[in-house]
Amino acid sequence: MVLFSIILGCIIGAILGSKAPIIPYTYSGYLAISIVAALDTVFGGIRSTLEGKFDLKVFVSGFFGNAILSILLTYLGEKLNVDIYLAAIVVFVGRMFTNLSIIRMHYLNKFTKKKEVAKNSK
Repeated sequence: MVLFSIILGCIIGAILGSKAPIIPYTYSGYLAISIVAALDTVFGGIRSTLEGKFDLKVFVSGFFGNAILSILLTYLGEKLNVDIYLAAIVVFVGRMFTNLSIIRMHYLNKFTKKKEVAKNSK
């Protein structure tokens, strides 16, 4: 069911993406930083789900809060003629890699334990 939902979401996203208007170059920086912030929140949500600590309020507030803060930092950086958004990218990407490594270790440990149980039951 989850796999079907993922495939359906990808198909709908591809169809809508092909029909969507092209974003002007002046706004592409805002979109890029907000996508990175949103992905950071998604990886954090996956990690907290695996740890059994997921809270929908925290996820939604983090999703929109991070995206809005990153857009504001990008806007402020443009007005000051300083690339402040780079700091946000470093933080968000660093957290994404940390969360991804924890998610990866969770599944590696799960796979290893499964393999050991199968080996010991023989």
